[in-house]
Amino acid sequence: MKYPIAKYKFNKAVLGATLGLTIAFSAGTMFADGHAAHAAAAAVQTTAANGAAHSIADDVIAVGEKFMGVRYLYGAESDRTDAFDCSSFTQYVFNQNGISIPRSSRQQAQVGVYVPKSQLQAGDLIFSDTNRDGVINHVSLYIGDGKILHTYRVGIGVTISEFEGSTWDKTYVTARRVIPADTSSDNGQSQTDQATTTDDKESTDINDSGLFFY
Repeated sequence: MKYPIAKYKFNKAVLGATLGLTIAFSAGTMFADGHAAHAAAAAVQTTAANGAAHSIADDVIAVGEKFMGVRYLYGAESDRTDAFDCSSFTQYVFNQNGISIPRSSRQQAQVGVYVPKSQLQAGDLIFSDTNRDGVINHVSLYIGDGKILHTYRVGIGVTISEFEGSTWDKTYVTARRVIPADTSSDNGQSQTDQATTTDDKESTDINDSGLFFY
């Protein structure tokens, strides 16, 4: 009679241990699956946010390209579309996409977030000091592939230029990103209150063709 009882206890212990291992394994699998699901969801959210930002950048650039060739006018009013200066142009194209930025290049250089020159993305704003006097006086819109969309000098107006090695590159001061990375929270709304000051006259520097900016 003792032998069967011992055998019963042994089998019961083995069954308990097996059951414990099964529960632990199941819990570990559930944890791993939950962690993987969370990581996947985070990746989807990040991709969606980046996609939305790129979409807005594409829209901003598309609006700007519609005005190719429109004449340059220093001090052009914010609501004018028959003439722009550099900062009224950038202000307008962003405003058309629900992002309000100030009127002048100096003020625009204070909004959004800083972007290193090596990490420029389409839709970023590039600021230059073409007079080389320590004061920002030009803003351009980076459109990718080493090109900028901007306006300068009477007789040229809204145009696309190569950035690398250009006057705007050589007198580069900073770059800012004003397109929100997460557009779900504010739909790309105002970054700052609009201002009406202009200070973007390019009067003394020369461009790559040896022509003066006016």
